[in-house]
Parts: sequence; C-alpha cells; structure tokens
Amino acid sequence: MASDILCFGEALGEFNQTRPGEPHYLFGFGGDTSNCAIAAARSGASVGVIGAIGDDAFGEDFIALWAREGVDTSGMRRVTGGDTGLYFVTHGPDGHAFSYRRSGSAAARITAADVPLDRVRSARILHVSGISQAISDSASEAVLAAIAAARAAGVTVSYDTNLRLRLWPLEKARAVTNAAMRLADIALPGMDDARQLTGRETPDAICDFYLEGGSRIVALTLGKEGALIATPQERRVIPSISVNAVDATGAGDCFDGAFLAEWLRTQDPFAAGRYACVAAALSTRGYGAVAPLPRREEVLAAMG
Repeated sequence: MASDILCFGEALGEFNQTRPGEPHYLFGFGGDTSNCAIAAARSGASVGVIGAIGDDAFGEDFIALWAREGVDTSGMRRVTGGDTGLYFVTHGPDGHAFSYRRSGSAAARITAADVPLDRVRSARILHVSGISQAISDSASEAVLAAIAAARAAGVTVSYDTNLRLRLWPLEKARAVTNAAMRLADIALPGMDDARQLTGRETPDAICDFYLEGGSRIVALTLGKEGALIATPQERRVIPSISVNAVDATGAGDCFDGAFLAEWLRTQDPFAAGRYACVAAALSTRGYGAVAPLPRREEVLAAMG
C-alpha cells in the first residue's frame, strides 16, 4: 500500500509525569517520526511508517495505535527478541526533561538492507530526522539509503534536525545532519537546534543557510512565536495562537506532520505554516506526545 507521507525513524513508549514532583506516570506513545505520522494522519493525510520495533508488549501497543490512527505499518519490521525503546518525561520550573531507555533497541539495530525501498519509492514525501540518524551508525546509514532511493524516484524529502546531544556529540551531529539536510527538499529545523547546528544566530540567517544548501522550503519553528517560512522567493513569519499549555512534548513533531499534510493539500508553504502553527499550539494542551495531537476539524475551528 502506497502512502503519501512515509515516516522513517524510532518509536518509543512514553511514561509522562502528570503530577510534577510525584512518581505518577501516564503511559503513552512517542518517537518523533511516529508522532509526525499520527499528526499528519489526524490532518487527513495518507501516512505510513517504516523502521523497526520489538516483538515485546510495547511493540504490540504501537501496532494497535497505528491501526487505530489509520497509519500503514506494512513496511515496519518486528524484531524477534528485540526491545522497543522507552522514555520518561518529568516536569519542573524550567519545562520538561527527558530520560531514555533505548540502548540496543530494535530501532537502533536497523540497517540499510532492512529499508523497504519499494515503499520509499512509492511515497510522495519521505520524512526523517536527526534522531533517526543519531540512534546508531547503522540507522544513520539506513536513513541515507532511504533518502537516496527517494531522490532517485523523485520523492520529496523532509528532514527535521531534532538535535539530541545525549545521543551524539555536537560536531558529529553537525556533520551528519547538515550533510543530510543538503539532500532535503523541506527543512524543518527548530530555532535552538539550528543555532547550534549552523553557527548562525538569527532566524533569517538560519533560513539562508538551509536554502543555500539546496532546500526548497524552510519551516523554522520559533516556539510560542510561531514559525518563519522561507522559500528562495519569499519568507514570512507566521504567528502562533495563545493556549493554556501544560506539556510541549511532541509539539515540534505535531508541527511537522501538520505542515506536511497541509502542504500536500495546498502546495502552499505559507498556508501550511499557518495550519501547522495552530496545530502545534493545540497539541500542548494535554500531557503526552500523541494523546493531545489535534484533528483537522479542531485546527480549522481554532483558525477561525
């Protein structure tokens, strides 16, 4: 089954601290590309996921989740004896913090030979991230193989930097993600990540960096300030909306999925940016990465 948007990366079981200071955790789902896939599906896109998960109970939970969300899993590997990674979210005065249990996970053990290239070639967009490459050297090679197949087939490549310095040192992250971004048509960096990865300070200078590298569209997220959407011909700051935010986990992934779904619908990056900014803001109203992801009708209603 061909999917318009194909997301390649790591799925992680999530335990989110819903009572700050207390050992009370809500189980949910995470992993940046999985979150992106579900956000896109809730925005009406045809979506699939590829990668690897364990044959454990958490892997079963993900298969059931994706089925409920209408996300195709025919390209997802189940690794016999493999573990699905986990992470824990705690909340404090400085925001949310993450702790991971993912070493040696099924996702980290994937290789280039495991990538279902036929699924990649039949998609309209391949979406990957820095985390997709950071979890292991073999996973990084697998991402590059998928990107090469996508480009050869004329498939649009989307890349979110999603920098995680617990996974690799900054110099390696710069080398790998900047090289991969030069192969991407749609760049989806976050402001804090991009400053570290590009060495540039202002939003315009960061957009220039990625456009000069070959991206056709840059959607630079600016947190509560919205996003700067840039093409070689034009750029606009797109404002966000005010919400009662309780947990920003997965908001950037929500932006990615909403942006890609709306861009496929309209071919207008500025309209897609407006839609995605509103969707990302709405996603912060509840705990967890997946549960609060809004559906298209909620986003349209919030847009007025």
